[in-house]
Amino acid sequence: MYKKILVPTDASDYSRRSLMTAIELAKTFQSEIEVFHVTYTPQAYWGYTVSYGISVTQEDLNKHGKIALDATLAGIDTQGVEIKAVLASGHPVTKILEEVEKENIDLIVMGSHGYGVVAGSVFGSVSQRVLVKATCPVLITK
Repeated sequence: MYKKILVPTDASDYSRRSLMTAIELAKTFQSEIEVFHVTYTPQAYWGYTVSYGISVTQEDLNKHGKIALDATLAGIDTQGVEIKAVLASGHPVTKILEEVEKENIDLIVMGSHGYGVVAGSVFGSVSQRVLVKATCPVLITK
């Protein structure tokens, strides 16, 4: 039923719990899992304004992205499940939706920080936006 499961991660406990849920589903359906982290570009990180002499390179952001992927997978039993870790840069919602189409993802399993409707609209809820725009089923875990 679900051959490919996408697990977007920000290395939070919410993302780790989502991965554990995805692993259980993958064992049931013999699925493969893609753990997916999106780093911002330096322009998105700082905005298109002067950064007061502080520079952040894409390489620096990618190093932190790799750390986020490693932290998400650390200590979780993935035995018996094919997992690949993928790093992308850009806007998280856009990149997640692009990855769904590119990789023919059957299910997205992602965590929610639980900000709620009002706070989520202020802080920008990636899970809410993906839920609304995704072309495949989305399972939100808490």
